[in-house]
Amino acid sequence: MNKEGNRYRKTRNLIKLEKSIAKLRSHINNIRKDYIHKMTTEIVKTKPSHIVIEDLNAKGMMKNQHLAKHIQQCNFYEIRWQLEYKCKWYNIELVMADRWYPSSKTCSSCGQIHKGLRLSDRWIKCDCGLNLDRDLNASINLAKLAS
Repeated sequence: MNKEGNRYRKTRNLIKLEKSIAKLRSHINNIRKDYIHKMTTEIVKTKPSHIVIEDLNAKGMMKNQHLAKHIQQCNFYEIRWQLEYKCKWYNIELVMADRWYPSSKTCSSCGQIHKGLRLSDRWIKCDCGLNLDRDLNASINLAKLAS
């Protein structure tokens, strides 16, 4: 038994393995940070008149046990923060869509809101004849929001 009273003892190989895992995690985090910097810079350097982002409920999204780890790794706040300060540098208007704005559920053609649309529904089919990908429809609605 060791000083703490348990039978577990860290061997040198285990300590080396823990160090290499920590180094890999640090490397992956640095890759993510670098990608976020490059992505936000590329968006801003196209010099649009405005950029629209949604204020997502990340805390609520984290309650989904299947997606929580991936959502946490996306660093939504970091992306938002970088877009805010880079837009100020380049004098670009940053528009924040409200958290409850139904960008995905609203038909971009006629404006009808589809309340029964679920997350698993990837296409929006409206009575006006619009048949469009849900994400493309949401981006059209967000572009209209800024105008």
